[in-house]
Amino acid sequence: MTKYSAPALMAALAAFVGAASGQSSAQPASLEGSWSGGGVVSFASGASERARCRAHYSRRSSTTYALTATCATPSGRATQSASVRQVGGNSYQGSFYNSEYNVSGTIHVVVRGNSQSVHLSSGAGSASLRLSR
Repeated sequence: MTKYSAPALMAALAAFVGAASGQSSAQPASLEGSWSGGGVVSFASGASERARCRAHYSRRSSTTYALTATCATPSGRATQSASVRQVGGNSYQGSFYNSEYNVSGTIHVVVRGNSQSVHLSSGAGSASLRLSR
């Protein structure tokens, strides 16, 4: 696999996480706690790499959570933070930020029991992951 510069990788990882799809279930599921899983990081150049991530959500209010996540690919590792708010059922939206590379973007999370789909995107790229407890 072709190696990419660390800043480009970290910027793409800042857009780290799995395409949310389908309808959310009727019972709201809590994001609180630790999650891990994997998926694909897609770079703005069109290249992609497999990623493994660990995420931790902390409840801030009845409808908002703070998120810290670390993801790694064969080319590097990045840590980013996010804030999400519940927008319906088991669906959450918000924004993320990678302070090391000054990259920000949007995040969408759908929780189904002990698994979740997350999608983040920015001008540097995007990523899709499936995370579980």
